[in-house]
Amino acid sequence: MRDESQGFTLTREFDATPEAIWTAWTDADEAAAWWHPRGLTTPRDTVSIDARVGEHYRYTMVDETTGDSYPTGGVYVEVEPFTRLAFTWGDPAASPADAPLVTVTIADLGELTRLTFEITGVDGMSGDSDFFDGWESALDGLAEHLGQLGVRG
Repeated sequence: MRDESQGFTLTREFDATPEAIWTAWTDADEAAAWWHPRGLTTPRDTVSIDARVGEHYRYTMVDETTGDSYPTGGVYVEVEPFTRLAFTWGDPAASPADAPLVTVTIADLGELTRLTFEITGVDGMSGDSDFFDGWESALDGLAEHLGQLGVRG
């Protein structure tokens, strides 16, 4: 079973619409552009997303310098378009009951949109070179991706 006592939260504000942020999480082409920490890539042909409750997503992060690959995936447990997305995350072969749970909440603040990223089932803190730093880096990539799209409107 997932250890609900472990976890952390990251909050970001983006100059992007809730719809643009939602699409970045649920569209395979967009996810491939940012869904990895710095130093890794996510080849587009490894990404599949079916953002419906009970359905799966999968992607593989690749370290281009070593060739190491990190298959990742999970199951969607909550899907509320443009406001909330929850999914298990980690080893695609892991039981959903044992996998960490990610919840992404999107709140329209008018000129900005707040994204709250919560994960339970793993520990993390700034400087850990692991889960916390990896997700923080991935959210930096999301900000860059959204900025390149010029998606506020």
